Amino acid sequence: MSEQVQKPKILVARAIFPDILTRLEQLADVQSNQEDHLWNAEDLKAAMANKDAAIVTGGERVDADILKASPQLKIVSNIAVGYNNFDMAAFSAANVMATNTPDVLTDTTADFGFALLMATARRVTESEHWLRAGNWKKFSIYDTPLSMDIHHSTLGIMGMGRIGQAIARRARGFNMNVKYYNRSRLSADLEKECGATYVDRDTLLKESDHIILVMPYTPENHHLFGEKELNMMKPTATLVNIARGGIVDELALAKALQANKIFAAGIDVFEGEPTVRPELLALKNVVLAPHIASATEKTRRAMIELAIENCLAGLAGKTPPNLLKA
Repeated sequence: MSEQVQKPKILVARAIFPDILTRLEQLADVQSNQEDHLWNAEDLKAAMANKDAAIVTGGERVDADILKASPQLKIVSNIAVGYNNFDMAAFSAANVMATNTPDVLTDTTADFGFALLMATARRVTESEHWLRAGNWKKFSIYDTPLSMDIHHSTLGIMGMGRIGQAIARRARGFNMNVKYYNRSRLSADLEKECGATYVDRDTLLKESDHIILVMPYTPENHHLFGEKELNMMKPTATLVNIARGGIVDELALAKALQANKIFAAGIDVFEGEPTVRPELLALKNVVLAPHIASATEKTRRAMIELAIENCLAGLAGKTPPNLLKA
């Protein structure tokens, strides 16, 4: 009688679609967090301790301490493009693979980035609250919430990877003048395709009517956008952040918005997620969203499926499609 092959032990650290979980359970011994509890570091360490693999989201920090306590661990799959929740040096030292989920959320995130830009510049949230409060008494030429145009304005994109490029392509439909700043300049052909002009950071800050942040978070980028940068922007300009919360000094942003140093802001990512600064919550000229840029069912399913594909490939001794390097 042949010996039964033992299934790999996989941790799924956050709730996922039940049908996808059921399929995964046919292939592995799965411990899942379908109650979607927000685990602290000790909870995650205990859950991961005897696992061969783990599937996590950007909300779970995987560091040297957790990896040291997980001697069987071979791979950790992130259901996200960004991976600032991974201590990549610790992964390398522990010889544990790390993966992310690029590409599958590019267009969805770019759609939302543009939606947040338009809602911010056109004061959609503030206007709805104004209407609901019973302030719409009559038609008026100027005594309603007036906003800023998108068409024929200058859009500054900070971070010109896949998502930044997708936003630039959308901006062409609004006849926007697109400028970008990036760690490395795009090829001439790609700049032409995106209709984008490379400028230095200060020029982008000073000349843009709207700025979208799309760069990855790194320790060097922490509070990259603060009081100095906000003071360089036009008082009629808007700032949209769909990158990572730690890139923006949120207290400085709240002060700038309160003092009308800039016109408005749209924020989808926060430094202390899921906590949002009360200074931002108190303001009218900011549109706040709960980190939903990739939140369509089709895209979230694709992200989870890709994370599982990465995980199973690593467990099978293959190179995962989206292997990260320190």
